[in-house]
This record gives sequence, structure tokens and C-alpha cells, in this order.
Amino acid sequence: QVRVVETGGGSEQAGGSLRLSCTASNFFYEILFMGWYRQAPGKQRELVASITSTESTDYADSVKGRFLISMNNAKNTVYLQMNGLKPEDTAVYYCNVRIRIDTIGSTSHYWGQGTQVSVSA
Repeated sequence: QVRVVETGGGSEQAGGSLRLSCTASNFFYEILFMGWYRQAPGKQRELVASITSTESTDYADSVKGRFLISMNNAKNTVYLQMNGLKPEDTAVYYCNVRIRIDTIGSTSHYWGQGTQVSVSA
């Protein structure tokens, strides 16, 4: 069973920084995509940032210029450096990993358990 484990998060004041990490393990083929999503109370889960195996990145407009996603392929780990935090960044942050699962290109995606980020004004 593929495991996706997030670390980091916590509480910070507005303007501060936090770093999230997510590591995938227990799989045989390659990681194709790793992304961070977040869900605030009463809102839908939204994509925050993503990175592919070719290091192509994508960001939500609300975090561009403040957040940076990066990946360590050797460690199967993705990082989300969050700078200039705002109260509206408060949410549970989830890691999503898409992995190739066979030799013909089938893929499956897996979610972490989520980590809370709280930003006070």
C-alpha cells in the first residue's frame, strides 16, 4: 500500500513562514505528479501548487509569489515553502501524489492525511 505522509504545518502569525513536506513510499514505479491542496472550513478543496516529474510547476493565483514548491526525486519528497502567510491561508493542507502503477502507463493517485496550517492576523 502506497503511503503518503505530510509533515510541517502549525500556527504562525501573518507575514511569517512555514514549510510543509510530503513523502511517498512503498511503491515500485515512478512518481509523475505531486501537489498540495488545501481545504478551509466550509470551502471546497483547492489546488495550491503542483510539480511534475519534469519539474513543471503550477500555482494558484492566490499564492503566486509567496509559495514555492520543489521536489527531491531521490527522496520521493515534495516541499511547500510558504512565505508571507495570510490569515486566508488557514486550512488543512493535503498532499496528493500520482504514481505510475504498471508497465503500460496506468496511474493512480493517493492522498495524505492532511496537516493543519493556521495563520493569525
